Amino acid sequence: MRFDLKRHFERGAGADLRKRAALCLLIFLLALGVRLMTWQDARHEAARVQKQVSVSGEEAPDGYKHTGRLLLEGGVRAFFDPSSPLSEPDHAGHPLGYPVLIALALGLYGDPDEGVQMMQIVCDALAAVVLFLIAAELLPLGAAVLAGLLAAVAPQLAWNSVLLLPDTISVLPILLAFYCILHASKRGGAVALALAAGVLVGVSCWLRPNGLLLAPFLLLFAPVLFGRGRRVRCGLALVGGALLVIAPLTIRNAVVFGHFIPLSLGAGQTLLEGIADYDKEKRFGIPETDLGIMTKEAEEHGRPDYRLTLFGPDGVRRERMRVAWAARVIRENPFWFAGVMVRRAGTMFRLERTRLLAAGPAVTRPLNSQDARPSALIDPSQLFARGSVKSPRAETSLTPDGDALYLRGDESKYDAQFVTPTTPLQAGAEYVFKVPVKVEEGRVNVGVYGERFDEPYVSTFLDPQEGVAAAEQPTRIIDLPFVTAWGEDSVRLVVANGASNPVRPVVRVGALRLYELGPASKLWTRHPRLVLRAAQRLYITAVFLPLYFAGAFLLVAAGRWRVLLSLLAVPAYFFCVQSAVHTEYRYVMAIHYFFFILAAVALHFAAAFLWRAAASLMSARAQTPPPATA
Repeated sequence: MRFDLKRHFERGAGADLRKRAALCLLIFLLALGVRLMTWQDARHEAARVQKQVSVSGEEAPDGYKHTGRLLLEGGVRAFFDPSSPLSEPDHAGHPLGYPVLIALALGLYGDPDEGVQMMQIVCDALAAVVLFLIAAELLPLGAAVLAGLLAAVAPQLAWNSVLLLPDTISVLPILLAFYCILHASKRGGAVALALAAGVLVGVSCWLRPNGLLLAPFLLLFAPVLFGRGRRVRCGLALVGGALLVIAPLTIRNAVVFGHFIPLSLGAGQTLLEGIADYDKEKRFGIPETDLGIMTKEAEEHGRPDYRLTLFGPDGVRRERMRVAWAARVIRENPFWFAGVMVRRAGTMFRLERTRLLAAGPAVTRPLNSQDARPSALIDPSQLFARGSVKSPRAETSLTPDGDALYLRGDESKYDAQFVTPTTPLQAGAEYVFKVPVKVEEGRVNVGVYGERFDEPYVSTFLDPQEGVAAAEQPTRIIDLPFVTAWGEDSVRLVVANGASNPVRPVVRVGALRLYELGPASKLWTRHPRLVLRAAQRLYITAVFLPLYFAGAFLLVAAGRWRVLLSLLAVPAYFFCVQSAVHTEYRYVMAIHYFFFILAAVALHFAAAFLWRAAASLMSARAQTPPPATA
């Protein structure tokens, strides 16, 4: 069997417009369905992630929701008014693009949470479609379809799309910008398309500042992104388009704050926290968290009010001191910091360990409905008497007042520590456990498990509040909603370690209350959920990292190095720029879209190779004469 690798990866003539539109619709509907089911599963938990700055939760002075309300109330005039509440430095901690979306959702829906989530879900589903179109410009149609499907099903992308944060929605403009660049390299109107790409990069910067230097950085890839004779004009148009969109925000910051702030404050904070992440010996004395930085500044300057917020009062001056502190550490330890950047860039290849789609349908009724019927009550004394301790090193006891079960876990990372007595339930019904929990130290995972499966119906990780003493940690009522969709079952609550730091977590659990909300709906989603959940199990670094490198190797072996360099342009930016500061998975999600194209290349080649091998074997068998008979 002969396999022409170079010919295999040549971009074909492509499908007709009708077929390509059908594929776009298929990928969009799949991505939308996965994200809507993720939203059904996680909408209550998602609202608690980064609650201090998210759309949901308290009206924190630096929260997106608070800024969005001020924009809605003050309008465009408040945007440039130095006397407006928006002129307080707290509101300079983030670009104003996401608060603008919140203001729009507030005007349309009254409560922005669900409105913003729906916008993000639709945009993230469209991002999978744009990824398919990008791959179709560079590779065979089959590989492009695989790339779109990989993005559509990815649990990491689906989970982040329902968080009340701007990280997901800021990726779509970057993908659209790259698609415009690809067209600019092949078709007429190249300058206009490059200008549109720059504008889209600027739109992304209004949502998250991570892409601030993306447009000038892409000039390094101009020889592979733009055709000869167009590189200078297209490069200038690309940078000019980004500046055109970013400039109003920079000018506004200069008018309101009296300082040059390209997008937002925060560079010094993330630089310091990024250094502290890798300073295991604490040589530099840099705090690892926002609260730690605020506390240290309050102590050093004798200003208790510094401990309240990151950027106000004296936000600009404090931010410049942070930048100077970080710059001094970097200047004095250049080789160490270079090693930090390399190690941090390496972590960007990892796929985030995130929740998968639930195997069963989601709860659709309100968790605090007055129609909910009490199903069970397990008080702390029953927990202590009838529950089971799963680890010989775990310690349990009743608190002196008898109001809670005290649990101190062992040193394991994720092992179960305590299991409550089982409670029998009816089939096909919606339930919610309401669990009073006080996490004093470490991190725990609390989940509801049935007797039939090892997988939890629902689970969540819990951390103590930062900067609050163990004795003063609040008791929180955690909602754990689930559906019994597999027949009658008995459920139990499991408290497990959650990779604690300190190693042994300490938690108090109050009286458990179980409520029946009513008959379950959408039971038909069980079967597609099982299929999609099985596929999502494969989204781990150990599976995809070899696919990324295999895809890159195959493109080089096929002589498609220009395609490979094009696909690596955006990831290279994050490797070089984002690696200098504190980084989370959600900050660099854009690179994984391009990595999914490389994975699709490897999968498409493997499928084609196996298909041809099978066809060659069948052909050889067909040509073999039958054995002679006597």
